[in-house]
Amino acid sequence: MAKTYTDLFSGLSSFEALHRAWGRVIRGRRHQTDVLQFERDLESNLIDIQNSLIWKTYRTGPYYHFRVFEPKEREIAALPLKDRVVQHALIEAIEPIWTCRFISDSYACQTGKGMHAGADRAQTFLRATLREHGAIYVLKADIARFFPSVCHDALKRMIARRVACKDTLWLIDSIIDSVAEPGATLPRGIPIGNLTSQIFANIYLHELDEFVKHELRERRYVRYMDDFAIIGADKEHLHRVRVAVDDFLYAHLGLRLNRKTQVFPVSATNGRALDFLGYRIWPTHRRIRKDSVGRMRRKMKRMARQYHEGKINLDQVRQVVMSWVGHAGHASTYTLRSRILGDAVFIPPPSGSSASRRRKAKGGEPSA
Repeated sequence: MAKTYTDLFSGLSSFEALHRAWGRVIRGRRHQTDVLQFERDLESNLIDIQNSLIWKTYRTGPYYHFRVFEPKEREIAALPLKDRVVQHALIEAIEPIWTCRFISDSYACQTGKGMHAGADRAQTFLRATLREHGAIYVLKADIARFFPSVCHDALKRMIARRVACKDTLWLIDSIIDSVAEPGATLPRGIPIGNLTSQIFANIYLHELDEFVKHELRERRYVRYMDDFAIIGADKEHLHRVRVAVDDFLYAHLGLRLNRKTQVFPVSATNGRALDFLGYRIWPTHRRIRKDSVGRMRRKMKRMARQYHEGKINLDQVRQVVMSWVGHAGHASTYTLRSRILGDAVFIPPPSGSSASRRRKAKGGEPSA
């Protein structure tokens, strides 16, 4: 019988847990208006949250929806601060239950994992397959409309296999149901942007991980959220795996592979790479995706213009540049990085302009 956890709620609803959660919520956001307002009466605000949990009056607040367009268009849902505090406290309590059970080759939203580690693992699999068989084929897949398609009832059943604490299940269910459409017979969807959606997604797709690893016995499988690759040397075998995975997803999770899913060879001679986690990966090397390069070129030009207009400062520029350099540095990009970063010229606002006066009023800034 699977081990279950029965006494979680008293810990996650304690003032100490909520205070730790607050510390995580405000990382990198200390000067935002809503953070400053909340912090003026921090103790009382955290006690109000604690009481709402203990008395079961807590309800997830209204979502603020907005769209992002890079790397592709997505709708993001953001919650008020109090809800982010609650979700951080909940994650602290339940995350250890599952992380020790997730397969080692699941790389999304886990400590010590991430895109770079996932890309490294995929390249290791490519090299091993080439060394053993002399040829590489890849089943590259992702799931069609994954986040909007997650079945609430199925997700709740998966969580209840491990969590037997009724109060914690009440909180989890209320968060899951906060995005349910009124009157829906089979509620679906978890919002991109919720902290809990990350662990809920991993719990949901852990079913797929176990099927691929234990039922299909595929050794070289890497998943990052709803994007995954299976690497081998037998093209026909991978086509059969694709059908089996698609059938499993539909029958057990109510999901489908998207139309871009395909089996193809990876070879430096024909130029075909595994396009995965922001990189084009070969056994011998990797490069960043062309659309990433284009976005960074446009971003550098935009930041140079904004800096000249006094809308951003050099510290903000550095944050963006260092983030991209960190990503690009995991590929063969030295010449590319030098060219992109060298093309943009950051000219301070004209002397005497309002932007220049604002910059001086703030004490200026070091040169780039």
